[in-house]
Amino acid sequence: MKVGSKKTTGWKATISVSMANYIEAGSIIAAASSLSLWQTYLHLNSVAIGLLSALSANAFAAAVGALIGGYLCDKYGRKFIYTYDLLVYMLGVLLIAFSFNLPMLLIGTIITGIAVGAGVPASWTYIAEEAPTHKRAAHVGTAQLAWSTGPAITFLLAVLLSPLGLLGSRIIFLHLLVIAFITWYIRQGLSESKLWKENQALKATQSTSGTINKRSLKELFSLKVNRQALFLLIGIYLFWNLTSGAMGYFMPYIYENVGGLSNVQANLLQVLLWGLTVATTFFVFMKFCDKYSRRFLFGLGAVMGIIAWLILTFSPMNWFSLFAFVILWGSAAGFGAQAFYGLWSSELFPTQYRAGAQGLMYFIVRTGIAIWSFILPTLMDKLSFQVAGIVMLIFLAIHCVIGIILAPNTQGKSLKAIESERYGRDFNNKSEQKTI
Repeated sequence: MKVGSKKTTGWKATISVSMANYIEAGSIIAAASSLSLWQTYLHLNSVAIGLLSALSANAFAAAVGALIGGYLCDKYGRKFIYTYDLLVYMLGVLLIAFSFNLPMLLIGTIITGIAVGAGVPASWTYIAEEAPTHKRAAHVGTAQLAWSTGPAITFLLAVLLSPLGLLGSRIIFLHLLVIAFITWYIRQGLSESKLWKENQALKATQSTSGTINKRSLKELFSLKVNRQALFLLIGIYLFWNLTSGAMGYFMPYIYENVGGLSNVQANLLQVLLWGLTVATTFFVFMKFCDKYSRRFLFGLGAVMGIIAWLILTFSPMNWFSLFAFVILWGSAAGFGAQAFYGLWSSELFPTQYRAGAQGLMYFIVRTGIAIWSFILPTLMDKLSFQVAGIVMLIFLAIHCVIGIILAPNTQGKSLKAIESERYGRDFNNKSEQKTI
């Protein structure tokens, strides 16, 4: 069978696109679960560990990838990204899997991060644009489900392969290589987003009729409705991710270096945490967010996350507090800021620059995580984990307040209806046109 000769549609298309999230989260966790092993093998200090995190798929490399990928996605189509991003990803993963020094590990980490960053805004955009109106949260939730499944499986593999030491970690990265190849192959049968094609056809019509619509990402800052959306989305996603992103990469490191757990125990705790996230993503976000109050569900998840970090920060790090933290945070993350960000960021911007807006926001968020991830190991070493925990609690409180106050009412509305409601019915034909 020729590559791309068979069409990939419906839920199969949604799942294949969602695998960008499995691959990204799996890459982050593969690095996180082996951080102490690389530290021992390469004799890394806290600065080197911070650098690896800051330039990873969890932070700055992904930020750059998202900025590039979002722009290309709007200009050349959603499918364009899926033709190339995983080929680059596979190169990065191969470099990591066979690394024998810090420069090689860093280069592989950067390439991997850029590739997964490029795919994330494309995946959320494509899924939302192709999803049925009354099942959009369920379809977008598939990306969050993949995001949660990636770490659960990767941490489980880390436990099973722990007797092999660093070799086990290399095998985990090779498993991601295989998943990436299969996903890339299936994606070649994807059709282009209908909304994007309609928008391109409109531009062509405007060109032949003597006008060209000049709308661009500049409107993100010139239009009040966009500035409000940016404040909401960056507010919830950045401040939640400053905690979640850091703990996604550093939690096994914290369990081992602060809690005194073994590498296997730390990874087993993370298997439980991410397993709960998988469950609540499916049974809460995907089942209820198309039917019930999104503001309430967001608020419930945010408050549960704050309680989890209060326990971890101020209680002695023993098995009771660790299990309480894992149950609360793991459950809350399934219907937390990331799931709602993926949904709202696709709903609140027009087709012309939907992916570009997501790429820009993702760049801002991941850059913030890069800076915080570089600082965090040294902060914990010099001042204590409790100080770092208090800072993370402040981040979570900010995201909670912003999300509860500004949650939009977009439930049950088509993307075209939301666009008309927010921008006006003649949005595509007014304001920034000029005669040829």
